[in-house]
Amino acid sequence: MTHDTSAITHDSHDGDAGVPGSLARVLADVTAERAAQDARFGMQQLPDGTGGADATARAAAACDETDAADRAGTLTWRHILAEEVLEAFAETDPDRLRAELVQVAAVAVKWMQALDRRP
Repeated sequence: MTHDTSAITHDSHDGDAGVPGSLARVLADVTAERAAQDARFGMQQLPDGTGGADATARAAAACDETDAADRAGTLTWRHILAEEVLEAFAETDPDRLRAELVQVAAVAVKWMQALDRRP
């Protein structure tokens, strides 16, 4: 489940989170980190390690926690990112896992943009 974070971030629809060039700057940081990972670890072929009843239960609990925080007005970036990560951990279908990981990356980028907007 993806939550609307517009109340927290006041984003425009261009991905720049209200700060021109914000998305490009964050994605450049991510690109640099990916290059550093490849330099350090090389090409890695690892199993996904996702799925299972425990992962599904944790994802459902994270969704419940996020929903409760949203209703209580205490929603945080941690809630949203944790929910997305745990949903990815629960997924076994490669196409759906990829879609969940895109959501994880997008929330992480949006959170970084929120950090960059702070004084």
